[in-house]
Formats: sequence, C-alpha cells, structure tokens
Amino acid sequence: MNTVVSDTPRIIELQITDESIVAHLADGRVISVPLAWSWRLSEATPAQRSHFEFIGSGLGVHWPDIDEDISATGMLFGIPARPSKATVRPRRCLRPALKSASTPA
Repeated sequence: MNTVVSDTPRIIELQITDESIVAHLADGRVISVPLAWSWRLSEATPAQRSHFEFIGSGLGVHWPDIDEDISATGMLFGIPARPSKATVRPRRCLRPALKSASTPA
C-alpha cells in the first residue's frame, strides 16, 4: 500500500488577536506572525478580521471585506504583505546639502 504524504503546509484553524495572526497547520505546527505584518488586517475592524475563508484547501486565507490574502507558506518563510502604493512615502534625503564650488565658504 502506498501512502502519499503532502509536505505542503495547510492551515486548518486561524485565530487573530489584537497583536498577531496565529495559524494551526494540518501537521500539528502552530505559527504566528505579528498583525502589523499585514497592513490591511492591522487597519481592519475586528468584524472584518473575523470574516475570512480558507482558500486552496487551506493553502491560504482570504479576507473578502478587505481583499487580503495570506498563504501558509508566506507565514512560514516570513513574507509580509506589501504596503499599497498609496501608503508608501518617498524617502527624504537626510544628508546636508552640498555647497557649490563657486559659493564662498
């Protein structure tokens, strides 16, 4: 008899606290990441956070109210959600301006 064992992580239970996202995997592992890891979830209401569905037989989780997806693999490898382009601020130069050679000191 052959038994196929999948090494693909699958989420079977999910908990969201005020500080973290906790996933229980089918193989018995429990992993967590900070809630701030997902900017959409950290800005969502508790009702929006609690409205999720498993996708791909537990390969990930989708929050339809805020259009957020997190995969079990992403949680394991520490791949956070990217911020939206609207929340990314341009970097300011912290170096002092250089004086022109023609400007007297």
